[in-house]
Amino acid sequence: MSKKLSLPQQIIIALIAGIVVGLICAAAGLGDFTAQWLKPFGDIFVNLLKFIIVPVVLLSMIQGIVSMNDMKKVGAVGWKTVAFFLCTTAIACIIGLIFANIFRGAGLFPDLSAELGSAEYEAREYAGLMSTIVAFFPTNMWDAFLNANMLQVIVISLLFGGSIIAAGEKAKLVKDFVDSAYSVIEKLMGFVISLSPIGVFTYMAWVVATQGANIIGSLALVILCAYCGYVVHAVLVYSMAAKSFAGISPIEFFKKASPAMVFAFTSTSSAATLPISEECARDLGADKDIASFVLPLGATINMDGTAIYQCVATVFLATCSGMNLTIGQMVVIVVTATLASIGTAGAPGAGMIMLAMVLEALGIPVAYIGLIVAVDRLFDMGRTCLNVTGDIACSACVTKWQSAK
Repeated sequence: MSKKLSLPQQIIIALIAGIVVGLICAAAGLGDFTAQWLKPFGDIFVNLLKFIIVPVVLLSMIQGIVSMNDMKKVGAVGWKTVAFFLCTTAIACIIGLIFANIFRGAGLFPDLSAELGSAEYEAREYAGLMSTIVAFFPTNMWDAFLNANMLQVIVISLLFGGSIIAAGEKAKLVKDFVDSAYSVIEKLMGFVISLSPIGVFTYMAWVVATQGANIIGSLALVILCAYCGYVVHAVLVYSMAAKSFAGISPIEFFKKASPAMVFAFTSTSSAATLPISEECARDLGADKDIASFVLPLGATINMDGTAIYQCVATVFLATCSGMNLTIGQMVVIVVTATLASIGTAGAPGAGMIMLAMVLEALGIPVAYIGLIVAVDRLFDMGRTCLNVTGDIACSACVTKWQSAK
């Protein structure tokens, strides 16, 4: 009797098959075919994931908060989570700058100075940190659900979860409803996750077939530089944090986190990966209530991959414009990127907003982003994968810290 392949094995096979099919389609000039006939199946899968994101986040966070049964514990988990993300983001910036300067010093960055005059990119206006914080709080609960504004959904969950705890025995009916509703959502989530190999295969085939040629283009070394930073950060920071704080070996960590990492890589959406991330976090020993709190928060404010990307992109664009960054300017990059990771939380295209903020702080024309925006998805695949890996590592570490009290 043959043994059924596990979900991680199915996802890895789907990833490899997608790359192979994508390369074949790229060689045969069938990029449009993958866009018209393969990508839609991936879109359907992602739509299903997005369909369950709001109820999963809302119900799992409320249930997690109520399970803690103590708002002091919720606060403790919250500040430890934010501290973890801020520290790792600062480290990510340093790693990104180190690799960017190594590549620049070795003359590996392409000279696109002749193309700077034609670079075009219109930066979205950043309203400021306080305006962003004000926007965290919804004026209409249903609008937050309708627009899938995850930060507002998180705030709603915190308010309802805290109120259920405060109401005590009188809230028993509401608590039972949340438990029952989440049990239903878990079954639905399991069905949707079982379809993930289809989404991975179709998206990977489409990306390789339509954008694979860009990998061997003039920006190949810039992309390679960013991915070196991604890999080093995942191994040295995340897996070592899981080893040091949660007692999880690097091999076990990556093995059990791989389904979420692969799906995040192909979907480029931390939010869409949430259901799979929860499964991986629990496999690594994270408490259900803590994972239900940490992962949705991480999906919105943890941007280590984006921090590495923007450091590499900033040094590259500065090199193209003939600017040699000083130590002081690199410190500005680290500080700006770390703070911007919170200030742009939850905003669509947050990576580009953050990069625009850093370029403006250094006096580099924001329009230069136009030189790399065409291959942004290739950067985005790696940075989303790294962000999700960090969320899972954080949930395991916070679980251990809480149990040690």
